[in-house]
Amino acid sequence: MSKAPQAKSLKDVLLIHELTFFLLVILAGTAGVIGMRIWDQSSQESQRIHLMVQEIQQTRGDLYRQMKELFDLHFLKDPQAQEEYNVYTLSIDAHFRKLLELTADNEEKTAIMELNASYQELIQETQNIFALVEDYNNAELEKALNTHLESSIFHHYEIISARAERLLLLKHRELSSRLEDVKHTAFTLLIIPIGLALLLLVFSHIFLKRAIVRPIRNVLHATSEISAGNLDHKAPEEGVAELTALSSAINTMAQELSRSQEALVRSEKQAALGLLVPMLAHNIRNPLASIRATAQVADSQHLDQETRDSLIAIISTVDRLDRWTRGLLAYLHPLKPHPSPTTLRLVLQGAMAPLQQKIQEKKISIQLPDWQDLNDRMFTDENLLEQALYNLLLNAVEASPQGSEITIQCNAFDESLHITINDQGPGMPFTPDPHAASPGPTTKRFGTGLGIPFAFKVMETLSGHIHFNNRVKGGTSTELTLPRDHQAE
Repeated sequence: MSKAPQAKSLKDVLLIHELTFFLLVILAGTAGVIGMRIWDQSSQESQRIHLMVQEIQQTRGDLYRQMKELFDLHFLKDPQAQEEYNVYTLSIDAHFRKLLELTADNEEKTAIMELNASYQELIQETQNIFALVEDYNNAELEKALNTHLESSIFHHYEIISARAERLLLLKHRELSSRLEDVKHTAFTLLIIPIGLALLLLVFSHIFLKRAIVRPIRNVLHATSEISAGNLDHKAPEEGVAELTALSSAINTMAQELSRSQEALVRSEKQAALGLLVPMLAHNIRNPLASIRATAQVADSQHLDQETRDSLIAIISTVDRLDRWTRGLLAYLHPLKPHPSPTTLRLVLQGAMAPLQQKIQEKKISIQLPDWQDLNDRMFTDENLLEQALYNLLLNAVEASPQGSEITIQCNAFDESLHITINDQGPGMPFTPDPHAASPGPTTKRFGTGLGIPFAFKVMETLSGHIHFNNRVKGGTSTELTLPRDHQAE
């Protein structure tokens, strides 16, 4: 049989509940922090790329303005053109330094350095033009500026600049795509704690209903039923450990109350019987004695057989009623044992002596223990034990069919004797109750039902035990266990 799982205590359940909520808060906070951090990094990266593109465009703008100053110097003879040209050179160099600071990987750095190299080539070419300006006429100077400088070197710079911008735009698109993924990831990371929180809420509702609310309702119902007098009602032992323990305590209390109630009823009945029976016995036995004496006197050899049979039936019935009243008085009277040295053999002989006539009438065979090798010495109340064994043997004889056998066995131990009485009757249709509040049922036509209760009472008084079992092959097995030495109080 599998062992039932042990219920969790309310303290453990609340601890698990709090830890779960704490983990959900940590998970949600972690998801938020990760999302914010990724978003911040992506924002910084986007801002960096935007600054690089802006610097490249500013570099191109300054370069265009620088080339304009170059044309103004040679064609318009602007005296400030050379100075403005040098200012733009310094500005462009600053833009390239800023671009190199903003680069994040070798690919970007290579593109910026390649762009810077193209610009330096352009500057070198303009320096050569400045150095040979006296040797050129206007047509040759225009050709050098338009054809060689603008169409070749400046065009090459534009190609490199466009390639660098495409690289940055491609990275910006990748960053935008990554930001979308981060947005979905952050949304998922936020949805998971919310979903888990909702599941925890549903689970908590179901758990609280099953483990706390319903058990408390059952406990309240059980207390109402028990307080109304229904002591057989049981509170279901379910829910958390505290409520399970409470239900178990209520059930135990109901059992104890039921036992106390039965004991109280038994005591009240015993008290009522103790007051009523002696008076009834006195008022019944005196008329019975007169009836019996009259029937004995009236019995004569001169009467017909039918009349004599009626008188014998009257005497027999009076004897049965007298035995009933004596047995009832003996059952109600408190037993006070007076132990003395004896043997089980003597007690059995005394108990069987009044039964010899019934045994002979029914031709019953009695199998006794082998007394020769049996140590059956006892220190007990011989009279009480004899009466108890008489009642048990009487039941066995009256239940046994004609020509059957009754076996009496005895096992001797150091501190006790074990006696077994086996008959071949129909068996007992009920289980005798040693704590019955009234005489037990009987299967005999004129039985009082006091024989077995009286035997129980004697066994309890002599510190013994008695058990009744139906035999497999038919009949009843009565087992008695008695101490060898009964110490009188």
